[in-house]
Amino acid sequence: MSPSAGGLVVFLLSVQVIQSQDGWRVKYDQTDVCAAKGSTVYISCDYTHPPRIRPSDIKDRFWFTKVKDGEPVDLRTDSEYSGRVTYGCYSYSESCYLIITDVRESDSAEYKFRFMTNKPGEKYTGSPGVTLCVTGLQVQVRRSDSTWLELTCHSSCVLSDRPGYDWYKNEEIIKRGSSLLVSSGSTDRYSCYFRGSYGQRSPAVYGPQRPSVSVSPSAEMLEGGSVTLTCSADANPAASYTWYKQDGTSDPRLLSKEPQLVFSSIQSSDSGNYSCTAENQLGRKTSDFISIDVKYGPRRPSVSVSPSAEMLEGDSMNLTCSTDANPAANYTWYKEHEDSPRASGQIFTITDFTAEHSGNYYCEAQNQMGRSNSTLRLITSSGKGASPWPITTAVFASTSAIFLVIIMILSVLLIRKKSPPSSRPAERPENNAQIPPAEPCYATVSFSRNQEDLLLYSNVSPARPPRRKEEVEEVLYSRVNFESSGAASERRCEGAEDDSSALYSTVSKAPRE
Repeated sequence: MSPSAGGLVVFLLSVQVIQSQDGWRVKYDQTDVCAAKGSTVYISCDYTHPPRIRPSDIKDRFWFTKVKDGEPVDLRTDSEYSGRVTYGCYSYSESCYLIITDVRESDSAEYKFRFMTNKPGEKYTGSPGVTLCVTGLQVQVRRSDSTWLELTCHSSCVLSDRPGYDWYKNEEIIKRGSSLLVSSGSTDRYSCYFRGSYGQRSPAVYGPQRPSVSVSPSAEMLEGGSVTLTCSADANPAASYTWYKQDGTSDPRLLSKEPQLVFSSIQSSDSGNYSCTAENQLGRKTSDFISIDVKYGPRRPSVSVSPSAEMLEGDSMNLTCSTDANPAANYTWYKEHEDSPRASGQIFTITDFTAEHSGNYYCEAQNQMGRSNSTLRLITSSGKGASPWPITTAVFASTSAIFLVIIMILSVLLIRKKSPPSSRPAERPENNAQIPPAEPCYATVSFSRNQEDLLLYSNVSPARPPRRKEEVEEVLYSRVNFESSGAASERRCEGAEDDSSALYSTVSKAPRE
């Protein structure tokens, strides 16, 4: 077989190497071979033996790189070279050759020739052999300035015939030479090649493609679980990554500069839109936003009451329950000591409000993640002696009434003192004498509490016969009082350790005769 039968062949010659011993000799035509990855390599040698050995005595000739159990391994039996190795010797000659096609970087090694006769122990190996270095082309990127990048074609060894390079933009040759200038941020692919079909083209360099984001686990995200976001983009040289979170309308907030964004215990506050950026020397691309939706159970519900103003017996009242939950919670209303729910839904309406509605009510919020509840205390009272005023107001009213009586007594005494003395000496009245009744005196005292004016009327008047029964008018006082430090249009009862979510309602009726 001729060397040309191996296709594209690299002939790389240097100083001849002759190995001999007592008439045994191997002469290699090359000492070092630098070959482009994917090309075909040709190595040759001449061998001689003592004159007493006839050519017909030569039993075997082969090439090897490895030794197993003290014996060389024929390349033809090595699976790594299967289908890629050819060797032989010219007819009636002691010149032999080795052809390796589609060389790989793993083929870099020292190759030796060995021959032996049909007599035991007559064998010889030419050592040292021929060192093969298989090089792949690489494009190195260096920034020239803010606008331009310089690309350089590089190999790990230099081919002896220096073939030069061709530059490709995508799949088209655009230039010859060892370097190329391209604009920064270009989206094209650039590669170089040994001119004259020497092996393979270099891997192309290019800026990142649009990154993709994967989420693990891909199932529903539960609060407290572990979640990992991974950013990846096709790029050469390899891209670096940056993670961002979009907070409202503001600029995205930088979170991390790693390919992965890891939440060891994800929280509801981590819900939102995330993106990643891939960047190398040739360009920068940003992924689409990915939405993270963390599921969690209901927080402690809050309860609001409407209306919060004064209402009359028979009016309606709305109790509203609300909570933060994902997915949205369902609501159920219960009354203490009752098995069946009073109502379902966020709003519970009590119609025809009466004292019978007093008691503890429970609002329960529930979704697939869990449940939570809040207690509302509704207190009503009705009957004789009921007062629509808070006890603190009643104390102030009593004190003010006594103060007014004292003022009126002092006023009467002062008036009598200023009256002109009688011509008759003062006589002490008899024990059965009647003191004429004083004229009626009315006083009004106003109190302000919780930003609402409460009026207290205190009257001092002489005794008078009771009115007829038919003259007594029924008076109804109705007020809803909330435990709150200020007047508000709506009462919100947040769940807490001390049960402060209480609604107080008082319904009073004047006693009938």
